Amino acid sequence: MKSSLLRALLLVATVCTMTSCSSDESVSNTPDATIQKVTSYTYNASELEAMDLINAYRVSIGLNALEKINHISYKSAEHDNYMIANNVVNHNDFVARSENIIKVLGAKTVSENIAYNYGTSKAAFDAWLKSPGHKENIEGDFTHFGIAIKENPANGKKYYTNIFVKI
Repeated sequence: MKSSLLRALLLVATVCTMTSCSSDESVSNTPDATIQKVTSYTYNASELEAMDLINAYRVSIGLNALEKINHISYKSAEHDNYMIANNVVNHNDFVARSENIIKVLGAKTVSENIAYNYGTSKAAFDAWLKSPGHKENIEGDFTHFGIAIKENPANGKKYYTNIFVKI
């Protein structure tokens, strides 16, 4: 019971410290159906560049490089697809994503950065570094991460979801 309470408090604290690149805070009731670990994810060049930028930055300030996990990138892609389908930019269903990652991967902490309408990975990364909350996530005590960058086919604008975890 004590462990469950601590885990719930950790999730609440993580959600409260997250920052969003948008003020849109609509609510979704979309269930998180993925219980199995996703082992296959095809990264595009922008996603690999963003991961490289984050790791190069972390190493430059004396932190460990993060190891990518395909399951986390898959969960990030699900969120990008949700934002595109609903024309929103938000952290909706973060608790469900976090709980899935905790359950499937045994993560101890989970945090998330999102961005919208940046033309390049470098532009999104630079914006994250200028935002105290996003920068805190990039510099956080994490061991692994995943990212998805998806383009809305209707307008060509990019959606970014970057999830950090400590395992």
